[in-house]
Amino acid sequence: MSGDSDCTRTSPSAGSPSDNELLPDRPKYVCSLSPDLVTKAREELQEKPEWRLRDVQALRDMVCKDYPSLGTCLDDAFLLRFLRARKFDYDRALQLLVNYHTCRRTWPEVFNNLKPSAIKPVLESGFVTVLPHRDPEGRHVVCIRPDRWTPSNYPITENIRAIYLTLEKLIQSEETQVNGIVILADYKGVSLSKASHFGPFVAKKVIGILQDGFPIRIKAVNIINEPRIFKGIFAIIKPFLKEKIANRFFLHGCDLNSLHQNIPPVILPEEYGGTAGKLDISAWNELLLASEEDFLHDLSQLVLPCDSSPHDMLVSGDADEKQCDESLRGMKPQLYYCY
Repeated sequence: MSGDSDCTRTSPSAGSPSDNELLPDRPKYVCSLSPDLVTKAREELQEKPEWRLRDVQALRDMVCKDYPSLGTCLDDAFLLRFLRARKFDYDRALQLLVNYHTCRRTWPEVFNNLKPSAIKPVLESGFVTVLPHRDPEGRHVVCIRPDRWTPSNYPITENIRAIYLTLEKLIQSEETQVNGIVILADYKGVSLSKASHFGPFVAKKVIGILQDGFPIRIKAVNIINEPRIFKGIFAIIKPFLKEKIANRFFLHGCDLNSLHQNIPPVILPEEYGGTAGKLDISAWNELLLASEEDFLHDLSQLVLPCDSSPHDMLVSGDADEKQCDESLRGMKPQLYYCY
């Protein structure tokens, strides 16, 4: 996931040709998008193939100028993820890249030793998986089942690690970078005690990552089988959601017909009224575990430049934690009422 991060060696130089010859070669970018996706990227993301590498170079130059110690990968393919996620707005793509690394540095419980083998128990539980077939819009469906988690076995941060690695694997695909993903969350059997692990502090960090710290387009969040307690959970989540994302939440209850209006039965497993057979988590688990080498570069200890302002930081530390703890005390009556 990471590459050569030394801007003094990897950014374009104004020096002589002999100096440039000393620069290490980066992997040459080769577009894997189909003609239809190239058109879609142009229309939805303002991506122009004839300007693509120029845009990547512009972002690379901004990183090297403004954040020379960020320690990020500067390969074309990696930087393209951030440009696509922010519709080729250079400033917003740069901030997203900084946030991406800031999140990793400020939440060690999640990002230290982050690799598939470290979260194997979560994968085996079936807490998170990816359905084998894309939807008609070409989007992968990430299926999350909180009822598969037993809090006494491992903390909630292990679940977050598993979701993050799943997203990291998915975003390697240019098709996913353009089309985005859909989330299907099955809240069947979620109890008050389990919901209490997801307080405002955790909620703020997770949503902060998904909205402002990761280069992926979340196009819809479908909630199924949510109990009354979910009203309390959503009350915790909603203050941190941008309006655009909040409008992409769909609560279906136990109504499978409602779910099928958003996700067609042909790609859903039998458990959700679909015709794609039983839900099988083994294929995705095997794929993710086989990607161990992709996750060996630990970026969680990255240090931002000393001139970074607090506004550059997505997660603001102890003060936010104290504030969120206060919010949790206020939310608990709502949780009990909904339950």
